[in-house]
Amino acid sequence: MLRQVAEDVLVHQSRFCRSNAVVVQGRAGVLLIDPGVQDNEMACLADDLDELGQPVVAGFSTHPHWDHLLWHPRLGAAPRYGTARCAATVRARLADPGAKARLAELIPPDIAGQIPLDLLGLLTGLPAETARIPWDGPRVRIIEHQAHAPGHAALLIEERGVLVAGDMLSNVLIPLLDLNDTADPIEDYLAALRLLEGAAGEAEVLVPGHGSIGGADQIRARIEQDRAYVHVLRDAGVPRDPRVGPSATFGKDWLPGVHERQLQLLARRR
Repeated sequence: MLRQVAEDVLVHQSRFCRSNAVVVQGRAGVLLIDPGVQDNEMACLADDLDELGQPVVAGFSTHPHWDHLLWHPRLGAAPRYGTARCAATVRARLADPGAKARLAELIPPDIAGQIPLDLLGLLTGLPAETARIPWDGPRVRIIEHQAHAPGHAALLIEERGVLVAGDMLSNVLIPLLDLNDTADPIEDYLAALRLLEGAAGEAEVLVPGHGSIGGADQIRARIEQDRAYVHVLRDAGVPRDPRVGPSATFGKDWLPGVHERQLQLLARRR
């Protein structure tokens, strides 16, 4: 079910990891950002768009992780964009004939049969330094950085005051660093937070890749929370972060393990 969060901007949340698909209405149709995870939910999204009389005219994946690269046949054959580095990373990973089979093994068993992989990652990389998504609708600024994944992009829907943060600024997930494809994951993450902080004054609504929608007051609060967590990782400290504490309401059976793994991998780098 679509929920309106600003003029011409709607969100559909998946049951899987509280993933948020973002719909931006334009003149001839919609821009669909990170379209969702499960087959039946994307079909439901397609139904909602049919009711609106709005076809998908463009798609965008914020980064090259499988749950942001999916698509459904009913969403049509519109161009699906990503940053140049995001698209190149996807192509390189999918060039391995066994990539999809290995990915299928990583998907949680309870939803494995509900994930449509046939159209996974069919992205067109936008030329490097592209400032905005090319489409006939509200201006959408690309804020590219190298935190979390290669070619990760947050998006600022400028005329609507909406910041789509990709896999950052979540109220349920701790910052997940890219510990494979970058020389300095801590500084990359802090630099990305500074970029988001620079855009925060233009936004009234925050849509993270996973978790709850936030208002203007939440944007800076979540930036500070993420920055504090990354400082804890840098200093090998103990986090005072409710997302991995005893009061956590999401991921309490696996997020503490992710935190420990990040500490261990960073210690090895040192």
